[in-house]
Amino acid sequence: MSSTSSTSSTSSPVTAASPSVSVRTADASKGAPRLRKSRRHEPGRPKRSVLLTLLTGVFLLYTLVPLVWLVISATKTQEGLATSSGLWFSDDFALWDNIRETFTYNDGIFVRWFLNTLLYVGLGAGGATFLAILGGYALAKFSFPGKRAVFAVVIGAVAVPGTALAVPTFLMFSKMGLTDTPWAVIIPSLVSPFGLYLMWVFATEAIPNELLEAARMDGASEVRTFFQVSLPLLAPGIVTVLLFTTVATWNNYFLPLIMLKDPNWYPLTLGLDAWNSQAQTIGGDVIFNLVITGSLLTIVPLIVAFLLLQKYWQSGLAAGSVKE
Repeated sequence: MSSTSSTSSTSSPVTAASPSVSVRTADASKGAPRLRKSRRHEPGRPKRSVLLTLLTGVFLLYTLVPLVWLVISATKTQEGLATSSGLWFSDDFALWDNIRETFTYNDGIFVRWFLNTLLYVGLGAGGATFLAILGGYALAKFSFPGKRAVFAVVIGAVAVPGTALAVPTFLMFSKMGLTDTPWAVIIPSLVSPFGLYLMWVFATEAIPNELLEAARMDGASEVRTFFQVSLPLLAPGIVTVLLFTTVATWNNYFLPLIMLKDPNWYPLTLGLDAWNSQAQTIGGDVIFNLVITGSLLTIVPLIVAFLLLQKYWQSGLAAGSVKE
């Protein structure tokens, strides 16, 4: 009995004190500042940045506003361009009439300019892409004397703008009798130092040396190895180079300006500039509505090409950026 009573007597003070301790603990927890839990970034979710979002919005407006103005202005007549706001439609919707008149004006010369541009792009940009593939593959996978010198020349050529070489090219082509011919535009377009450098870097990362050695051990020639083994692996880089050279040739203005005199060989850029210059000549037709509509028709093929080849273009740019 005594042991039981002593045990109960000693345990009762603790039991009595426990509510007060819990109350003081609760009061202290109320007064203490709470620590904010840091947000952990989940691996599958992209990080959010207000600054980057604002910058992206500014660049989006910078890109889309001229395109929206071009589309809206192409729906106006010559009078509507002068009497309406630039970023809103006029009372008369004349898009289809402008397109029809663009293709039929001056005996359909716009169609000839469009075909000339396709010719320059097909032979110039296509040839530049093919040469860049061959040169980039050879520089990436073969060793030969003077390789470093070639690298220095390529880097130096990338740094030189094309306009700086236009006048020397014109003097050289004039002595060869090639001015005012399509070859004066096609031959200079075959050289693309940036495309060569891009294919060089891409082929270095995209084609394993072990794969080439295995093909050679199986008895495949270098030509067969290139076309059956290496070329499929270079597809993203090929599309990327092709897009860059196509855009550069399609938008080329200064080289045709100094090389061509015959309007029948003009590309779209030079032809539309000739239409635009008519307003500054005495007795010339003012056809700003056709110039704007022709400009809209000129960029449509480039937009379609980028949309169709976007996935190859993005994968080509990202190749080699991550090292496994």
